[in-house]
Amino acid sequence: MPLTGLTIGCLGGGAMAQALLTGLIKSGVQTQNLYVSDTRRERLEFLHRELGVHTRANNSELVKESDVVILAVKPQVVEEVLEETGALFQPHQTLISIAAGIAIQFMESFLTHPVPVIRVMPNTPCLLGSGASALCLGTHAGARDRERAMAIFSAVGRAVEVPEELMDAVTGLSGSGPAYMYVILEALADAGVRVGLPRDVALLLSAQTMLGSARMVLETGEHPGRLKNMVTTPGGTAIAGVYALEEGGLRVTMMRAVEEATRRSREMSSALK
Repeated sequence: MPLTGLTIGCLGGGAMAQALLTGLIKSGVQTQNLYVSDTRRERLEFLHRELGVHTRANNSELVKESDVVILAVKPQVVEEVLEETGALFQPHQTLISIAAGIAIQFMESFLTHPVPVIRVMPNTPCLLGSGASALCLGTHAGARDRERAMAIFSAVGRAVEVPEELMDAVTGLSGSGPAYMYVILEALADAGVRVGLPRDVALLLSAQTMLGSARMVLETGEHPGRLKNMVTTPGGTAIAGVYALEEGGLRVTMMRAVEEATRRSREMSSALK
């Protein structure tokens, strides 16, 4: 396992850091090898109590103790944190950032040594171990660092590698995607209520249908169009519903949503540079 014997530290103890630490523990990483730092003492006490990980109030101390450092702070404070710790990173370490919109080149500019940097865009279902994450490698990152990052984010879902120029597209699709799914899910539940189902029943059926359909794609490897064709019989109910979706322009609307979110991500990334 790429993480065996490594110490892993999270700079920032928010919800995503908690999700990553939880996933790592479930994957077999010993709590004695996990560290977290945060400015909030109560948050550190909570993480120690709930997960059993080591806590540090000092970011510099955490960096010195960790083989892999996960930068899990808000984008607005990345510069402040790297100004404080950048000179401490060594080439044998791997710096992994989940700060949205922060370019690798910007982070590397704070590092005194040729430190491997990896940028990752996860999404909120990581909190339940069902996340979708995309990562890209920095100037000095190699196969060892890629394996470390893939192991960490595979512990909370599925992970892929993309070039950095596609990270805004990742943000528009999977980073923002849960919001689109919730809108669709709510609409399906409302539709169930409209045709007579109790609200709780309609929501459960809608959510489980979405979950099961996604699993069918992931676990069978079949194209979604083929799976759709398996459900739509001639003159049946499903094809009547699909016709209504096409008539309403669902496909184009979904594509526009991803395009607009990608465009906005590019704007925000430019503002942070």
